[in-house]
Amino acid sequence: GYEELPTAVNITWSSINFKTILQWQPKPSGYFYTVEIHGQTSDIKRKCILTSETECDVTDALRNVKETYTAHILSVMPMEMDNFEEPPFAMSEKFTPYSQTVIGKPEIKDHSQKGSKLNVMFRDPLTPFVFPNGSFQSIQDIFQHDLEYKLYYWKDQSSGKKDVTTKSRTFELSVDSGTSYCFYVQAVIPSRKENRNGQESTVLCTSVGRNILDEYGTEVLIIIAVIAVAVITLVIVLPVVLCKRKKAKKARAVREKELLNGV
Repeated sequence: GYEELPTAVNITWSSINFKTILQWQPKPSGYFYTVEIHGQTSDIKRKCILTSETECDVTDALRNVKETYTAHILSVMPMEMDNFEEPPFAMSEKFTPYSQTVIGKPEIKDHSQKGSKLNVMFRDPLTPFVFPNGSFQSIQDIFQHDLEYKLYYWKDQSSGKKDVTTKSRTFELSVDSGTSYCFYVQAVIPSRKENRNGQESTVLCTSVGRNILDEYGTEVLIIIAVIAVAVITLVIVLPVVLCKRKKAKKARAVREKELLNGV
């Protein structure tokens, strides 16, 4: 009977850019799970019906991103058995996508440093939600004015970090000319109490005033040294070898001439 079925434990929400996965334990044996999503104002939505997995993509059931949801994970018997009883279930903690989803990494599209100006262009992360025309909504489309970005930047090979903030998708800032800078971009939602900062983009560096050792480190120095030694060795050894071969050839010619005269 249903009363003997174990219920789910360790239920967690995992959400990045509004793609939301519900996870739990244990792996079922002889029974299945069905997930029910309960919203405060919306109808109950069933997902992953009669699954033997311990995770479920519930993104489509959370389209109203500002609503608060709970998940009921039902432990159910196989379909062929009579199941008139109410199945046991475990309930998740509350989850509000708008305030809890993690903002993913922005993508840096282009950057340049000319003189004392550093320009950086980047792209918002996309969400699984689409517009009527089929194009994917970005996080900026959803958060609107609640979303801003910070650019953290510092002189190459220095630890002194500065930051600037924008609501657009470009940064233009004044830097020291002739000096390379490294930087990354991060989304921020100031209205949140938790999860205010998104994931950091890839760190990139400009190459102004950098030499080959700055770019590639001591490995290049070692390679250059090995090549230099090889070239010097070749310059010294090759003339010696050629000289010896020339002397040996001359000696052979003298011996052959003596033999001919002797005959």
